[in-house]
Amino acid sequence: MKILVNLFTVNKRFPLTISRGTTAQTTNICVKIIENGIEGWGEASPFSVGNHRQSTGRITGALQNITPVLESFNPWQRQEIEAVLRKYQIPSAARAALDMALYDWMGKSVGLSLWQLWGLDRNVIAPTSVTIGINTPAGAATRTRDWLEYMDVRQLKVKLGSSEGIEADRKMLLAVRETAPEIDLFVDANGGWSLADAIAMSLWLADLGIQYIEQPLPRGQETHLATLKEHSPLPIFVDESCFTSADIPQLVDYVDGVNIKLMKSGGLSEALRMVHTAKAYSLKVMFGCYSDSSLANTAAAQLAPLADYLDLDSHLNLIDDPFRGASVKAGRVLPNDLPGLGVQYSAFAP
Repeated sequence: MKILVNLFTVNKRFPLTISRGTTAQTTNICVKIIENGIEGWGEASPFSVGNHRQSTGRITGALQNITPVLESFNPWQRQEIEAVLRKYQIPSAARAALDMALYDWMGKSVGLSLWQLWGLDRNVIAPTSVTIGINTPAGAATRTRDWLEYMDVRQLKVKLGSSEGIEADRKMLLAVRETAPEIDLFVDANGGWSLADAIAMSLWLADLGIQYIEQPLPRGQETHLATLKEHSPLPIFVDESCFTSADIPQLVDYVDGVNIKLMKSGGLSEALRMVHTAKAYSLKVMFGCYSDSSLANTAAAQLAPLADYLDLDSHLNLIDDPFRGASVKAGRVLPNDLPGLGVQYSAFAP
């Protein structure tokens, strides 16, 4: 099989600030696998969690280095290919792009979308949350109104963990609540709180009717989650603390759910394992994203019927997304009927 690797840059309509910094633009990677005249597409986007950083350069270099090794395989040899990627310790985002492309090729080769191949039901897909980044109260209120004008918003995820402390978090969240009093609110601190602040905020947030808190403590402080769970009236989800299915058994006594992202997990194959592992432990499942375009988010949407919560909104905040795929209806990101991922080029394709 032939493998092509290309870069593309996407710009956010509104820069996103979380506890670790602000992102306005990213350079992502598109992978194409070609065999028998069929192209399978996949995407890798850079991300960093604590000391773990997968830059565009690192991902691209890994893909270029592994390409000569993989070209002797055909796309049906999925298990063998996955073993090779693990042997060479390919970064998870690079594995995700290749895994997506293999699935896309498979679906196109048999003329079926992935959700159809998996026998899933699009009717049970939950609404996606859309994100309000860390901001001033006035800025957060404005961003909330922007989302409400842009689409049929059913859920808002509010990023907290401000460097100015939890009082700034409270003021910002109240501004969002006042602007969207009927919308379900979730909170994601991206590891920006101390244990004491997390306990205090969980009690305060519960009184406001917030539905859950995500990643309240930094990655590496998972042992403190036990104490937080004892005091928190709200369900606790983890994101940065959970990359793959192997992480889940160590977390089950401390959390109520996990946020699965294709770039962390290494693709749809591992994401599916994570779903089954989490549900075996009676944990809730969320699918999230980084600065992904419609390509990666449409891939994640293929598995969306298996999720309890969705946070697949990054492509909705892009002004130059080169792809189009899943549609948004009644606040839900819905994969289409086209074969494979169902992704095509948009007007912004280079």
